[in-house]
Amino acid sequence: MHMRMKFLLYRGRRLMLLLVLFTALAHNSKASSHREAPLISNDPLADNTDVYAFRDPNDTSKINLIADYIPFELPEGGPNYYSFGENIRYEIHIKNKTTTTGDDITYRFTFTRVNQDSTTFFNIRLGKQNIKTTYTCERSIDGGKTFVAIVTNGVVPPNNIGPRSIDSAVGLNTTYDALVNSSIATTATGEKVFCGPRDDPFFVDLAGAFDVGNFRPMGNKTNPTKDGLARYNVHTIAIQVPISMLQKDGLTTSAATSILDPNFVIGVWASASREQIKTIDSTTGKYGYTGKWVQVSRLGMPLDNEVITPVGYKDKWNAANPANDAANFGAYLENPELALYMDASQFGGAVPSLSALRIQTKSLGSYDFRNGKQGLFPLKGSAAVAGTALDDKNFGTILLPNDHSPRAVDLLPIFYTGVPNLAPYQLATGKPKGNPLAAGKPFVNNFLPTLGDMLRLNMAVPVTPRNSPQFSSEGLLAAAVTGLTDSTLISHGTKLEFIPNMDGFPNGRRLEDDVTTIELQAVSGVALAAIGLWYDDYSLDTSSTPVTKQLNNVLLFTSGPTHNDTTLRTTFPYEQTPWRGFDYTIQARF
Repeated sequence: MHMRMKFLLYRGRRLMLLLVLFTALAHNSKASSHREAPLISNDPLADNTDVYAFRDPNDTSKINLIADYIPFELPEGGPNYYSFGENIRYEIHIKNKTTTTGDDITYRFTFTRVNQDSTTFFNIRLGKQNIKTTYTCERSIDGGKTFVAIVTNGVVPPNNIGPRSIDSAVGLNTTYDALVNSSIATTATGEKVFCGPRDDPFFVDLAGAFDVGNFRPMGNKTNPTKDGLARYNVHTIAIQVPISMLQKDGLTTSAATSILDPNFVIGVWASASREQIKTIDSTTGKYGYTGKWVQVSRLGMPLDNEVITPVGYKDKWNAANPANDAANFGAYLENPELALYMDASQFGGAVPSLSALRIQTKSLGSYDFRNGKQGLFPLKGSAAVAGTALDDKNFGTILLPNDHSPRAVDLLPIFYTGVPNLAPYQLATGKPKGNPLAAGKPFVNNFLPTLGDMLRLNMAVPVTPRNSPQFSSEGLLAAAVTGLTDSTLISHGTKLEFIPNMDGFPNGRRLEDDVTTIELQAVSGVALAAIGLWYDDYSLDTSSTPVTKQLNNVLLFTSGPTHNDTTLRTTFPYEQTPWRGFDYTIQARF
C-alpha cells in the first residue's frame, strides 16, 4: 500500500507537471494584439479581436458595424472546428446621447450548437453538419432594460473545410458563397445581419511589435516584415443598420446641418460576457453555467488595452464598463509608455525601429509633450485659450488637467471623448503662423464626451470611394495631410469642405485602415502637428513649410504591412471568404 501510494503520488505529480507544461505552451504559442489580456487568452471563444464602424460605400444611408471574435483560427483546425460559443453573450453597443448613462442601443447575440450526425467523426458528411450553429439576435433601445428578438434561428455558415465537405455531394453540395449569401438575414426593423467565419482583415507585424517594439517598417531582404494574421480566420458578427436607426432623433443625413454635424456622432464597442459559475458534470463531462452575467472581454478603439494598458491592469480593463475608463485608465493615455520609446532623453535610443518617431520637445519654441512635461498647461486659464476647447468653461479641466499630463490634450480625446470641431482641433490651414489656438480648417468632429473607450464615428461624413486614387489606409491622417498641402484647399482657408478620407480611422474604422501605423504616429505627436504644434525642427522665422524633415519622417513611417493579405468583398459583409482548410499552407503567410 505504501509503495502504491508513492506511485500514485508520483503519477499525480507527473500528470500535473505535464498539465502545467502543456498549459504554458498553449498560452505562449501565440502572442498578439488579439490575445490582449492574460485571462481572456484562456477563453478564445469570447475574445474580441477587432471592431469596425464605417458608412456603407454602396448605400450611404447605412452604417456597417462589425465585431470579430476568436483569434488565430487555423483554417484546417479540425475535427472540432472553431465556432461561436454557447453560454456567451456577444454584444455590440452603441452610444448616441450624452444625456443618458450606459448604452442607448445594444445588439445581443447568443448561439446554439447541435450535432446532426453523431455517428461520424467528420464535421460535414452527406448534407449534415456537426457543430451546426444557429443564433438569436436581440435588440435593446432602452439602455438594456428590455430586449426584443429581431432574428431567431439565424444560420451560421460552417467553416470552409474543403471541396468535398462544401461543394461535393459527399458534403453540402453547394458553394461557400451560396452558403454565405443565404445566411444573411434581413430583419423586419431594417437591419442586415451576418454571423460566421471570415478572413481576419486585421494586419500587423506581431512578431516585431512584441519583440520590444522591434518593428520592421521598411523591411529587409533577409528578414522582411510579416503580417502575423495573414491566412488566419475569425468569427464575425456584422450588422448593417440604417443611419436613421442609429441617430439619436431618428434623422437621416439629409437633415444634417453639415458634413460634421455633431448630432450624427455615435460611439461603438463590443463585448462578450459569461455567467459567473462554471461546473463540469463528472459523468458526461459537459459544462454547466449559472449565476450573474459578467463581462470578460471588450473592445472599442484598436490596440488600447493591448499596447496602452499595462499588463497588470488588462484583465480589469476587459471587465470594466467604458463609463469608468477615464478614472481607471486615463493616466496611461496622458503619459503613455510607448512615448518613452520615442523620446531620446528616455529610451528612444533603445528602440531603433521607432527612430523616425520623435515627440515635440519645444514645439513653436515652447511646448514640451514628453511624458511628465507640461505640454500646453502653461496656457491654462489664459486669455489665449478663452473660447477654445481648452477653456475650463468648455473642456479644459479634462484636456489640461495638470502640469504633468501632456497627452491629455491629444491622445485622451482620440480614445475617450472624440475630437470636437472647435479650436485648437482644426487643421493649421487658415491659422495665422505660429498660432495653433486660432480657428483653422475643420476636418473632424466625432466628439462624444463619455470619457470612455469607444470607436467614434460621425455618420454625416461622406464616403471616400474605395476605387478613388485618393483613398488611403492612413485614414484621417491622410485627410489632414491633404488639407495641409493641397493648394486648392489651402486657398479656401478655414472653409468646411469634404477632404478625402475624413471618413477614416479614428473617425470610425474602415476595414482597410492601417490602425497600427496611425496610432504609433499619433503617439509621436502627429495630431499635434496637424493643428499647428509643429515638430522641433520647424522655425517660425525661417521655415516656409511645416512639412519639415522630422514631420516627413513621421508621415513616411509604417509599422510593417500596410494592407490585408487578401482582398475585401465589395458587398456586405465586406470581409473576405474564410481561408479553406484543404488549400491552406502556413508558408503562404510570409
